[in-house]
Amino acid sequence: MSKPEAVAGLPSNLSDNEHFQQVVDRVVSRRGFLKGSLSLSAAAFLAGPLAACGSGDSDDDDAQQGPRIGFKAVAASTADTVVVPEGYNYQVLAPWGSALFVDSPAWRPDGSNTAAEQARQVGDNHDGMHFFPIDGHSSSEGLLVVNHEYTNLEYLYGAEYMSPWTVEKANKALAAHGVSVLHIVRNAAGKWEVKLDSPYNRRITGTTPMTLSGPVAGSERVKTSADPSGMTVLGTLNNCAHGVTPWGTYLTCEENFNGYFGTTSTDEAALTPALRRYGFSKDGFGYRWHEVIDRFDYAKEPNEGNRFGWVVEIDPFDPASTPVKHTALGRFKHENAACVIASDGRLVVYMGDDERFEYIYKYVSDGVFDPAKGKANAALLSRGKLYVARFEAGGKTGDMMGSGQWLLLDKSNPLLANDADLPTQADVLTYARIAADKVGATKMDRPEWIAVHPQTGEVYCCLTNNSRRTEAQIDEANPRAANDYGQIIRWRESGSAAGSSFDWDLFVLAGNPVAFPDRKDLRSGSSNINADNTFNSPDGLAFDDDGRLWIQTDGNSSNAGKYLGQGNNQMLCANPVSGEIRRFAVGPKGCEVTGLTFTPDRRTLFINIQHPGESSLDPAEVALNPLSVSSWPDAAGGRPRSATVVITRADGGVIGA
Repeated sequence: MSKPEAVAGLPSNLSDNEHFQQVVDRVVSRRGFLKGSLSLSAAAFLAGPLAACGSGDSDDDDAQQGPRIGFKAVAASTADTVVVPEGYNYQVLAPWGSALFVDSPAWRPDGSNTAAEQARQVGDNHDGMHFFPIDGHSSSEGLLVVNHEYTNLEYLYGAEYMSPWTVEKANKALAAHGVSVLHIVRNAAGKWEVKLDSPYNRRITGTTPMTLSGPVAGSERVKTSADPSGMTVLGTLNNCAHGVTPWGTYLTCEENFNGYFGTTSTDEAALTPALRRYGFSKDGFGYRWHEVIDRFDYAKEPNEGNRFGWVVEIDPFDPASTPVKHTALGRFKHENAACVIASDGRLVVYMGDDERFEYIYKYVSDGVFDPAKGKANAALLSRGKLYVARFEAGGKTGDMMGSGQWLLLDKSNPLLANDADLPTQADVLTYARIAADKVGATKMDRPEWIAVHPQTGEVYCCLTNNSRRTEAQIDEANPRAANDYGQIIRWRESGSAAGSSFDWDLFVLAGNPVAFPDRKDLRSGSSNINADNTFNSPDGLAFDDDGRLWIQTDGNSSNAGKYLGQGNNQMLCANPVSGEIRRFAVGPKGCEVTGLTFTPDRRTLFINIQHPGESSLDPAEVALNPLSVSSWPDAAGGRPRSATVVITRADGGVIGA
């Protein structure tokens, strides 16, 4: 990586992400950002080998570099419980349906809570989240902001399931989506609890009013019969992972929004090529909202679907604030939004589009971040340029590394300037996938969470899997056909994070040497995968301040066949320099392990257990017998519930150290 440019008032030898940490610490004293540790120098990191996959085994000196992983690895598990390392403890916090306000109704395990009651309770299927210290540095009190990605209808409605189908049931599902802002405190016994009388507590749902900003706001692409101005949207849906801005607000990301739309129309022309490109279909994902709420019928409201698929900004410290959908960041199935301040002061946001053969994007603001402006810096998310990545091979076939380019998605790009399908910049951003197709971006194996190393600025992205890739479609960045296991790709920007080119490699090729012991078989994984840390489908991803890389999985947990020995979904910890990976935790049956955030002292870790008990069984059968798969977190038996898990060390030490 070239030496980054200097920023006025900051040392010139810092990486882009160190600039980010310093400007954050300078301006957001009460927002709770973590100060970057310099225990691993950028020089030492960059001197090590880039490729864990392509370089083979590391030598002893390389293995000594990087952050220490100081816990005993846990074994794979198929139990209906959470497993943490020896010397660690956990508690369950704020499960779906639990109280958020003093007057919140009790959660009823038979599924009989109403839509209005659900809107006063914690939402379902917890995903991305962030801990904002209440006073900027506290590790015992803060605001925990949690996404609620979707809901399992067989659990939401109970035994009566989907029949009869009513608008009340649709509204209950809408109320279970969105975001929860929870004021949490650690009590005298050392346990965390929700402060129910806090004015900060808030539910944002699928019906909460939101404002559109940026080039698409007010355009013809987002006007509807209910909103002819094209400026106000009701709700946010399928909120997957998240991001945090340097001015202390929360970014929630809309992912599989297409599945909530369908139509009762028999007119096949209503399903336009643009809708098809975004995965819309007549029946959607089976939510059936379009049968009782007109805005979810794409034949009746063809633009309503264009009002979802954005990055949404929420100010957790202002309960009266209106969330903002920032259209300049493009519309696709957003996984998360990783923010960095480039060395020239501009804001950079990395994003993945989580679907097979989709793309990795980068947004670069026109203006520069000004610590004195505080929340007014939000304008940086409305004016900037969107780019999409092309990963190019290196000089040797099979080395799984190379260089890359950021391709501009703008009408000033000659490849888009005269395109009749995308006549305006609002069209380019609304149909970012189509624009990316036209400029020749690289189709990836489901780009999920993206994380930036706190010292070096290197960027890591989970490519979770792609069972549909054929031999004819493999490339150096996506080197396996029928990719059941996934990989983590990383890149170094050339010069600044706002630059136009980069070098890349694969940090790990997930695989299973238990099922495929021949190490020449790519299904066995890269050299840093073994029988003790085997996993599939990396999804969640984040660094701690010391540079440990935390990996969470959302894949096949059958523990059989090609997944033999991998157990339930899990969380692992990696040293980015040596390539070492250890299993840290395992979730209960049928779950995804997702969402992670630390208190500033890093002695408390929050993770989410999403959709415990989710299975391939017929949903109607599960509704009648919900304990057929899981009863977590109720050990005494009960309907399974997503929840946050709080992990601490028995000795009070730093997590992972």
